[in-house]
Amino acid sequence: MPKRTISKIRLFFRNNFRRLETLFFLLKSLLSERHFIYLSCVLVSISTGFAVIILKGFAHNVFRFATYVNSYLKLPYINSILPIVGIVLTVWVVRRVLNNKIEKGSSRILYAVAKKGGIIPRAQMYAQILTSSLTVGLGGSAGLESPITITGAAFGSNFAQKYKLSKKDRILLLACGVAAGIAAAFNAPIAGVLFAIEVVLTDVTITAFIPIMISAATGALISTIVLNEEVLLTFPKEQSFDYHNIHYYVLLGILAGFVSLYHARTFQRIEEHFARTKMGQYRKALYGAIPLAFLIFLFPTLFGEGYESIKILSGQHPEVIMNNTLVDEFKDNAWILLLFAGITMMLKVFATGLTLSCGGNGGNFAPSLFVGSYLGFFVAKIINLTGLDKDLPVGNFTIVGMAGILSGLFHAPLTAIFLIGEITGGYSLMLPLMIVSSISFAVSKQFEVHSMDVKHLAETGEVFTSDKDRNVLNSIDILNIIKTDVPTLLPTQTPDDVVQLLTSTNESLFAVVDEKKRLVGIIDFNAIRHIIFSPFKIKYSKLEELMAPATETVSLEDSVEMIMDKLEASKADYLPILKDDKFYGFVQKSKILNDYREKHIEMIIE
Repeated sequence: MPKRTISKIRLFFRNNFRRLETLFFLLKSLLSERHFIYLSCVLVSISTGFAVIILKGFAHNVFRFATYVNSYLKLPYINSILPIVGIVLTVWVVRRVLNNKIEKGSSRILYAVAKKGGIIPRAQMYAQILTSSLTVGLGGSAGLESPITITGAAFGSNFAQKYKLSKKDRILLLACGVAAGIAAAFNAPIAGVLFAIEVVLTDVTITAFIPIMISAATGALISTIVLNEEVLLTFPKEQSFDYHNIHYYVLLGILAGFVSLYHARTFQRIEEHFARTKMGQYRKALYGAIPLAFLIFLFPTLFGEGYESIKILSGQHPEVIMNNTLVDEFKDNAWILLLFAGITMMLKVFATGLTLSCGGNGGNFAPSLFVGSYLGFFVAKIINLTGLDKDLPVGNFTIVGMAGILSGLFHAPLTAIFLIGEITGGYSLMLPLMIVSSISFAVSKQFEVHSMDVKHLAETGEVFTSDKDRNVLNSIDILNIIKTDVPTLLPTQTPDDVVQLLTSTNESLFAVVDEKKRLVGIIDFNAIRHIIFSPFKIKYSKLEELMAPATETVSLEDSVEMIMDKLEASKADYLPILKDDKFYGFVQKSKILNDYREKHIEMIIE
């Protein structure tokens, strides 16, 4: 295409985009704040819906291509090569196109809500689409839902920034983008609403429900209209729940809880291993992608999201998952099939960990559904084969197992229940879904307070949790509670200089610092009052006798919760705060408590 034509097209889109922006600014001035939010959530949801279409469509077509080639090769060679290509290309895009700036994992959404007022970089509107489509589309063993939620959140956040909406509305539109993403990815609007409320907005007001519901409905509608049903994870309606099997569902829930713990902790260890590995980005990509390729060669169902194999496993011919494998000839042996499914289930975490830790982009949402389906199949199949119950519905257990692992990993039981209920086309399995999800959640919660995506952020106080007191503390801006205009003294100065400071300022706290601004000690007027008011003691005292050593300090990077913990532990009314190991100011407990009370009152009023 000629450069002149390209320039004309670019100019055409730029001019029309500016006209749209002008129109929206006009609408913002004409509409009420609430009505503009309704309009905004629809626009954000449409953008997110089309992002889902691009991602899902690309991943599905690549899977079909690999399957088509394998039908001739009879061995998964292409399945093994494509993930290596995808991960290396992802690293190249991150380095060359995105300048090494990409935020991986849905935990970054929670961090943006807790620490950045819902601000997500503009680049995340396209960065996730570029990278995850390469990683997962070309066979990386991860999911697209996490990149989808970040993309939706970025659309919502940047729309709010563009039209100068408040922090509260910015976070609301961010959540609307997340809801639309989940709803579009699964054609499950209720699950989209619940995920946004249960995971992103831990403290939600009634007024937030309507925009989030509009967003989820819009995302699901676009998914229904545009996406082929084959691309989505859908199932025919299974047989209804038989209460005689309830004890087996309880067993599945318990196992799902422990498998969730295994998956989360193993994944974390793999991440930590790669984080400690000192090598270049491309070498690290190959270091992880090559063993991933070997795993996919042995177990082809680890290729990509794995939704196709979930559908097969829940159907009438689960042995199809062994097609084009090294044990293809044994696929009619039920015990070999059971062993194959069990090993695949346990290895999925390694495939996902390798994919994401070595440079690929994706998430753990789809892997959780994959592992859950294989666990449900394994439990039901082994019960049938051993004769404990010969008529256990394997398909139902395969489906219900997905809710168990999703609930255990993400600590989102409501999302798990309604997501699986929606994608199965009915709620006949609602009771077993509730049983398995709640038990799995309880088991997982007993050993891990936070979900796998939130754990490392919650431990450092960088994210909201379901603890409302902690949320209020972490919502306080630390810069607003630090007193930085503190008089300082050098260790070489005398008590007379302290007296001079006391007479010339209203301060009662002073810091003694060296030439490099490093804290040496603290002088508290209330502690040295008996010396200051005695001319004799002042004359014969030294500065070090007036100051107390700084045995306990806090850092500017510490959360307000961590600062309060240190204040409580030291039984102090104040603590010095450091920035880059240099004295920065004082933080007082009374100031934190005052801000806490004000924030708490605001939350109650809202």
